[in-house]
Amino acid sequence: MSATTPGMVCSHHHLYSALARGMPAPPKQPTNFLEILEQVWWRLDVALDEEMIRWSAMLGAVEALQCGTTAIVDHHESPSRIEGSLSLIADACAEVGVRTNLAYGVTDRHGADGARRGLSENERFLREGGRGMVGVHAAFTCADDTLESAASLAADLGVGVHIHVAEGPDDLAAGARLEALARDDWWLVHCVYLDRDLPGTIAHNPRSNMNNSVGYAKPTTRPNRIVLGTDGIGADMLEEARLAYVRLREHDVLASPDTVWEWMDNGYSLFPEARHDVVTWNYPHADSAWHVAFTPGVRALDVTLDSGEQVLHDGLPTRVDLAEVRAKAAEQAQRLFALL
Repeated sequence: MSATTPGMVCSHHHLYSALARGMPAPPKQPTNFLEILEQVWWRLDVALDEEMIRWSAMLGAVEALQCGTTAIVDHHESPSRIEGSLSLIADACAEVGVRTNLAYGVTDRHGADGARRGLSENERFLREGGRGMVGVHAAFTCADDTLESAASLAADLGVGVHIHVAEGPDDLAAGARLEALARDDWWLVHCVYLDRDLPGTIAHNPRSNMNNSVGYAKPTTRPNRIVLGTDGIGADMLEEARLAYVRLREHDVLASPDTVWEWMDNGYSLFPEARHDVVTWNYPHADSAWHVAFTPGVRALDVTLDSGEQVLHDGLPTRVDLAEVRAKAAEQAQRLFALL
């Protein structure tokens, strides 16, 4: 006996992180959030090239599909390969059968020219018909004029801004700096240290926040619509929902799994067609928030898109060869590690 649900939505991801598993230890042990960025993620993203971007996206999309996730909101950065990077990700995921909403994370970490090129990549992708938002890394790595340029570009293109907001104590000023810019269509990620309400949707990533030791975002205290993301730690949304529930329960004894299920449901605001995808699960109550909250090991067996095409059968992707994708991704991971 099995249950069916619509396709899951991962509302904040970093697909390039698929290659990070098993990477060499950083030069020194990070002791705070900024050092985690400097010693791990900012060393990794600057080393990414075209093939690494392609195969990390392909692997991330295949693994998402195996978890019943048919749509991903991705935030990308590859400072050494900016131009065309969003199309590489979109094409790789589309080949697997996973929908994407993409953004390039603009930052001044690599100077004004790097920020300009990041804005240009967002604009190119969106004007060519790509599905996405204008990406910004975070307020604390951007000058005011870069934040204003990103907000202006997003408004001109009729899309939101996808930005990390007050994820750690280094971004405490984010609320003040974004207050005059943010709009209802913005995608605000984390908001752990946000000191005021901003318009937009908040993407909650409890596992990542715990992993980075930055604290709990307390999403139920916000007036915003809340969605659930993974911040690059895979795309298993049922597993993320289980963790989100117990983290919420730790802070609110009256909390219900239905609250987290609502956060999951809110992800369809960007992907309404994913509601019409059909995921068949190995557990007969995968459609119940209360069952999922206490049942590990729930896995997708089959996934059929709204078009009627089956893109996962008996746990295996139908459009691509899983063994080949894993082998190619492993090759790129080794290339990446050699540069770190």
